[in-house]
Amino acid sequence: MKSQKEAVILRPKESSDLHLIRQLQENQQTQILDEIKSQVAELIKLQNPSISWTSESLFEAVEDFFRKHDQFTYGVWVFYPWKNTLVHLLPEEEFVAVRTVRNKFKITQEEQDLLSNKKIGIIGLSVGQSVAISLAMERSFGELRIADFDTLELGNMNRLRSSVVNLGIPKTTLVKREIAEIDPFMKVIIYDEGITPENMHDFFTKSGQLDLLIEECDSLEVKVQARIKARSLGIPVLMDTSDRGMVDIERFDLEKDRPLFHGLLSKLGTEEEVLELLNQRKSEVLLTLVDYEKVSTRGKSSFFEIGKTITSWPQLGSSVIMGGAMCAHFARKILIGDIVTSGRSYIDLDEFFNKRNES
Repeated sequence: MKSQKEAVILRPKESSDLHLIRQLQENQQTQILDEIKSQVAELIKLQNPSISWTSESLFEAVEDFFRKHDQFTYGVWVFYPWKNTLVHLLPEEEFVAVRTVRNKFKITQEEQDLLSNKKIGIIGLSVGQSVAISLAMERSFGELRIADFDTLELGNMNRLRSSVVNLGIPKTTLVKREIAEIDPFMKVIIYDEGITPENMHDFFTKSGQLDLLIEECDSLEVKVQARIKARSLGIPVLMDTSDRGMVDIERFDLEKDRPLFHGLLSKLGTEEEVLELLNQRKSEVLLTLVDYEKVSTRGKSSFFEIGKTITSWPQLGSSVIMGGAMCAHFARKILIGDIVTSGRSYIDLDEFFNKRNES
């Protein structure tokens, strides 16, 4: 059995897996969820979209299906050790088809197939959790690499959707588990020490280079170094700041010599000079990178409370969820080859509604 971080996919047509399924079922502490008939009903409707099914005709179609297939050994059983739960699911290809059927045709099958081969990296899993889950729901990747050194704390839970029973668990583990419960066939690789000089190259290149980086970490040093690495490899970078709906896009895949942060760092010196003096000039660098004049009024007032009445940059759950959705949207567009240019865009809801009310 794999570690407590891993969902275990068991194929009952393989004798060793069948034996383990039987063992788990015989264990009275194992919760068993077998809704395979309802999944097959969805599959039948998907394969026959022109038929207007009644509950009776669909029931008979499912019964007929299982006259041809052994119900117990059809599909896979997935064991979630952190919940001690065994779930019966469709085979992978059919599972994916049914799970993504409502994507069509907002995402075409060709685009879905293309996305299934893409590798995305996410650094930082407070904001990044919303991004990761949005990407997983749309099935916008084939491999996801997630990096964060931190564990879930109570103060994270104004913006990171989780349960108090998960306090103290690494954020990488929580995201990996949640994605596995959405779709156990998706590949998620965790870097639970965060991004370090020692593992950065692996994060970007091991088993194939990333197609996209989504950077959502608090460390200014990692923000800068990750972009330098992404630019050297020609990897585009997305970032959401959870303030005024700002999404930041750097197309290093199209612009090999593009200055970091759209040239904002050059106000403080060269990239090397900024990195050398980062610890002494953190506030100045942060104000420069977020383009202070464009920060919301309440965001600006918060800057000067850091280290006095608050410990870090504030973020609201509503803004983080919105940012996760926007990052997932632009990630998909970049990865399928739509035209997405470098720059910063603001989807400021307050500004939008104030203008509407003035008109």
